[in-house]
Amino acid sequence: MDDHEFRLHLKIEVRELDLWVEQGWLVPAMREGRRRFGDADLARARLILDLTHRMGVNEAGVDLIMDLVDQLHGMRGTMRQLVTAINRQDAKIRQRLLGALGELDDIGRL
Repeated sequence: MDDHEFRLHLKIEVRELDLWVEQGWLVPAMREGRRRFGDADLARARLILDLTHRMGVNEAGVDLIMDLVDQLHGMRGTMRQLVTAINRQDAKIRQRLLGALGELDDIGRL
């Protein structure tokens, strides 16, 4: 969706959207020199709205939270790759890996 549709959907002003993009909280795709927003952008924007409007989080707090969200998203991708790699292993190796992970989990509980 374009800027106008995006802002209407969220009920925000141009100035607010521009700030979010300048801060790097949203990174829209560019097509024909215009910003285009997708579903992921909409989800991020809703989070930003919740943080700023409903919870009163300041810009520095939103920066930190969005950075943590991005880190978490990256870690989830890495975990998916790890699970895929484990699942491609021979059953015996898979069992050893899962056993080792269980041992690490037990150690973490101490």
